[in-house]
Amino acid sequence: MIEQLGLVVHPTRSLDDVLADLRGWAERHGVGVGQVRVPGQTRELAEPVTPEECGLLVALGGDGTTLTALHAGAASSRAVLGIACGSVGVLTSVAADRVADALDQVAAERWTAVAVPALEVSGSGGPPAPAINDLTVIRDGPGQLLVSVVVDDVLYARVAGDGLVVATPLGSSAYTMAAGGPILAPGADALAITALAPHGGSAPPLVVGSGSRIALTIDAGRGGVRHEVDGRLVSLDGELLTVRARAHYATLVKLADEEERLSGLRRRGLVADSPRVLVHDARPGQRPL
Repeated sequence: MIEQLGLVVHPTRSLDDVLADLRGWAERHGVGVGQVRVPGQTRELAEPVTPEECGLLVALGGDGTTLTALHAGAASSRAVLGIACGSVGVLTSVAADRVADALDQVAAERWTAVAVPALEVSGSGGPPAPAINDLTVIRDGPGQLLVSVVVDDVLYARVAGDGLVVATPLGSSAYTMAAGGPILAPGADALAITALAPHGGSAPPLVVGSGSRIALTIDAGRGGVRHEVDGRLVSLDGELLTVRARAHYATLVKLADEEERLSGLRRRGLVADSPRVLVHDARPGQRPL
């Protein structure tokens, strides 16, 4: 039985109703509620606790908050339950009005621990920066970014443009999809590399095996370069970045009645049927495809 919940909260979103439901559930079950402090977060809604003190981390917000909670719980292997508070994210398990039901399922052990892979991104010095969703290398001013993409010591392409994004399967429905890259289905043992607004040439999005080593040589030109890991600005030294996959970095809760990720993309409108197919289905007597 879980004795302590650790909250990771959205920095600004209204959480009064979901907090009231969560605290009510915790009081009925004799469970403590604290808040895991994260870097850059000044909002305080509960007494501070460390991830190690908690049986479960609960992210109240959206995908960004859930990513923050996954990073916070990774070192101590704490599972994260994502609660969507006005978000269309794909990492959250249920909407805010179902938080008590979600905690009931966790207490009844009607959930699965999903291993969340990550990218390990290394520059010329310092420890690798883990990315659950993606690494983005993007220009930081006027002019184009030049990036050479080498996979397992074999040159794929040299691209000029806004930069590129390297994504895990989990992150492939985020920036990668928005940039026209592929969605990697859950369970895919792969990474996706997608150029951002490439200027000429031909460098289609590339899917590589999770065992591959990706080397990115960057010429920032006069505008400079910005490195982002899961949407957060990070400092990575040098012109050469290496990217490798790590099979199990964090743990995400999947509830017993939770919808599949691809179904969630359709429900949220992030993936939609062709208008021609919808017209076909609407014809009298036609059987839906």
